[in-house]
Formats: sequence, structure tokens, C-alpha cells
Amino acid sequence: MQRRTFIKSIGVAAAAAAAPAVSSAALTERSSLRYLRPPGSLAEDEFVSRCIRCGQCGEACPNRCISYFGLGNGMASLDTPYIIPRDKGCILCMKCGDVCPSGAIKPITRGLKPILEGVHMGHAVVDEHLCLSYQGKSCGVCYRACPLPDVAISVGMMEQPHVSDKCVGCGLCERACIQMPQAIRIIPAHA
Repeated sequence: MQRRTFIKSIGVAAAAAAAPAVSSAALTERSSLRYLRPPGSLAEDEFVSRCIRCGQCGEACPNRCISYFGLGNGMASLDTPYIIPRDKGCILCMKCGDVCPSGAIKPITRGLKPILEGVHMGHAVVDEHLCLSYQGKSCGVCYRACPLPDVAISVGMMEQPHVSDKCVGCGLCERACIQMPQAIRIIPAHA
């Protein structure tokens, strides 16, 4: 009986000693989370170095689509803003850039030309095997959700979506998609 207790206590002590090493290694790894940066964000490395983690972008967001990384995405990204398009897409109000004090998010005027030139969050990709419109069932939900219809996305026969190179990756189409898993996804610009 004492031998079992002794072996058990050694195992518990070994696990406790190994735990700090495992958690510090986990802090430096990137998560596999597919996320977007707010519209107008600088390139990923420069964005992470310039962001002062003030939270003003999320406070200014009327759609409340901006969240902040915890330790799970690594120390470098801690408290930086991100958007998960399936949870809530960006409405391109451009208020986050207006309040960013560090320049990590550039201010962009809310207009078609400035948005097309300055917003590069990602790009939508349609999986024709999952898309209802490509299966003969007219849908068009992604097209109607797009803030840039007939510019970023257009529809063909049976409302089949066709994404152009002008897609800025706001994520509203992915959020609106009624398929599970979604037939349209945003591939982040930083990926």
C-alpha cells in the first residue's frame, strides 16, 4: 500500500514539474484559429509590433465583431484585436481606424474607392461542392450579405456566387452562409 502511494506521489510531482515547461512552450506557439485583423490593419508583423493593445478599436466597433487574443495565440499577439468571420463579420464602418492611436490600423474613409484600396482583410472562396446554388437550389444569401454587391461578389444562374479580386474579406458572406460547414470562407490576408 505504501509503495503505491509513493509511486503516485512521484507521478504527481513529475507532472507538476513538467507543467510550467509545457505551458511556456504553448505560449510561444500560434493557435490554429482562422482569424482576420480589423480593416485597414498593417501587415501582420508590423501590426503586432505597432498595436499598443489599448482596446479602442473594439470599443468603437458598432457591430461588436472585434475580440482580443488571450495567451492561446502566443505572447506576441496577446491582447491584439481579431475578427472571427463565422461569429460576426465586419460591416466596414471604418471606425476602428479612426480611433487607433498607434497607426496599427490605418484610418480609411468610408467610401467604395478608399475601402477597395485600403482594406485587405482576406478573400472569400466558394466551395462549389457545399454551395446550395451549385447544387441546383437557389440561395444567394452570401450575395445579399455582401456590403459590396456586384463589386466583390456577383451571382450567376441559380444565384451561384462568383467572388471577384475586389473582395476585401469582411466576412459577412461567411457569417450569412446557411450551410454547415459553410460553403464560403474567408482566407485571411495574413495566412
